[in-house]
This record gives sequence, structure tokens and C-alpha cells, in this order.
Amino acid sequence: MKNKTNKLVTVVAVDNDSITFSNGVVMTSDHESDCCEHHWLAFDDLELNEFEGLQFNIENDKFFNKIPDFGIELLPVNGHSVRIAGHGNNNGYYSTELILDLSDGRRFDITDCQNIDE
Repeated sequence: MKNKTNKLVTVVAVDNDSITFSNGVVMTSDHESDCCEHHWLAFDDLELNEFEGLQFNIENDKFFNKIPDFGIELLPVNGHSVRIAGHGNNNGYYSTELILDLSDGRRFDITDCQNIDE
């Protein structure tokens, strides 16, 4: 039987497009872009030291909160949350869909979690 501590992971890398957890799961944002549009989470606004000492249970779907018109908030089991802004721009004709994508196959619709410039 697994104990709770086996489920906890830390952030080991942050780059312009993703966050990598200690269990190898990579978090990105996804949007099928067409002409004149772009929608993304601003991982490039983060630094690895913001995650120092934080542990996350990403095995359940409660590791983050949606923040409408802003982005998402990662929720560690200890310490402070980490906010990631969502951005979008298009001319109003194309999709505004934004997906939080985990490399373990889970995808979450976070379309309402972005500041969109039209």
C-alpha cells in the first residue's frame, strides 16, 4: 500500500513552455492555433526558486485552481500557491480554447482562465 508521501512530487525544471515534476510528468498548455491567434500559459514568467520547498500531489485533479480571466494557481500540499498567468490574443473570429496538458495523458479545459486581447 502506498503512503501519502509517495504521491508527492517537486518541481525540478521550469522553462518557457513547461514545468517538469520529479516523477517525470511535464505540464504544458495547448491550443490548436490558426491564423491570427495565440493562447498560452506564461511559464516563462516563473523561476525554479519559486517552487523551492513545495510539494505537490498531482495524482488527483485538485492540484490546481482555475482563476477566471487570469490563469491557474498550482496548489502545493505545503507552503504558498504559485500562480501562472494565461494569455490569449485573436481577432474574435477564432477559438479561444486553452488546455492544461500533462504528459501522463490528462488534459483540463482552462479556456476561461486567460486574459484575452481581441
